[in-house]
Amino acid sequence: MSETAAEARRSWWRRTVIRAPFATPRDLRGQQIIVTGASPGSIGFATAGTLAAWGASVMITARHAPQEAADSLNRGLPEGGGQVRAAALDLSQAESVAAFVAQYIERQGSRLDVLINNAGIHLDLLSQWKQPHLTADGHELHWRINYLGTFDLTQMLLPMLLDSAARHGAARVVTVVSQLHDKGNNAGLLTVPETYDSWVAYGLSKLGLVHMSFELQRRYAARGLSSCCLHPGAVYSQIADRGLEGAPRLARLRKALAPLEQAFMLNTQEGAQTTLHCATAPCARAGGYFRRCQPAAASPAAADTAVAAQLWEQTLAWTRTARCGARSGGPSVRSQGLRRGDAVAVP
Repeated sequence: MSETAAEARRSWWRRTVIRAPFATPRDLRGQQIIVTGASPGSIGFATAGTLAAWGASVMITARHAPQEAADSLNRGLPEGGGQVRAAALDLSQAESVAAFVAQYIERQGSRLDVLINNAGIHLDLLSQWKQPHLTADGHELHWRINYLGTFDLTQMLLPMLLDSAARHGAARVVTVVSQLHDKGNNAGLLTVPETYDSWVAYGLSKLGLVHMSFELQRRYAARGLSSCCLHPGAVYSQIADRGLEGAPRLARLRKALAPLEQAFMLNTQEGAQTTLHCATAPCARAGGYFRRCQPAAASPAAADTAVAAQLWEQTLAWTRTARCGARSGGPSVRSQGLRRGDAVAVP
């Protein structure tokens, strides 16, 4: 079979079997956008490339080699497209979040039209961990990186988003969550679960983000800031590679079966479409939860506005404490005893 015929067959398969929806292209010239978690092979990488191709100035983040990712994206941009810049960001460290925000202001100025919270982890896919794995400041990994780090970053960028909304008419926060947020429950957000399950921990971190997204919309929509969250779909990306660390046989099996997985799962460009829709479509300004570029129902737990408000206030207290500790070089949050369920903060 010729290469052209093979490509035509693959295109037919994706159109008729996968049937991924695609966001409508927009003119984004003049827009300033941040996309976190944009390493090559990720949904964030595909998202940033498309936004820049539509004319936006995009700042991407990655924990490792962010400039290499930006260079790769810039090489693929069409003439007349925007530009991609890069900075390192580790959401598990308050110091890294603060440094990134300072670097963004220095390089891009105070305008920020869209923040896309894409970065996240899903580890221990085989549920082998019997105890939670903790970050340096004493928090369960998924909770610290997916939820706390994202909340902290969003709060630090919030003044710029609100200023841009006031000056230019609108601003947005788009947060990539997962349908697996339904594995979490509101009780687990506010008290330490009695037993540990890494899949539940992942679900809790994503449920926390759904609450954050909805609460942002409730608090700031009147000031021109819209907030929505989304499930990107079942996407073949590099996130599972890290999730299978410690299981080399399964990692090799996954690599061997990659063509089959790729045939039935969304690729990263397809997986980026709901993010792109939420970031650019006028109808997404109303906020909410999205799947396949359409509004969808989040889990019933996400409808509890009292829990969302409590979680917001407790997490806000935690971020302020974490930032003070980072600036002073003082004791870690863990050593100060701020753990999930404490009266003053949610870890």
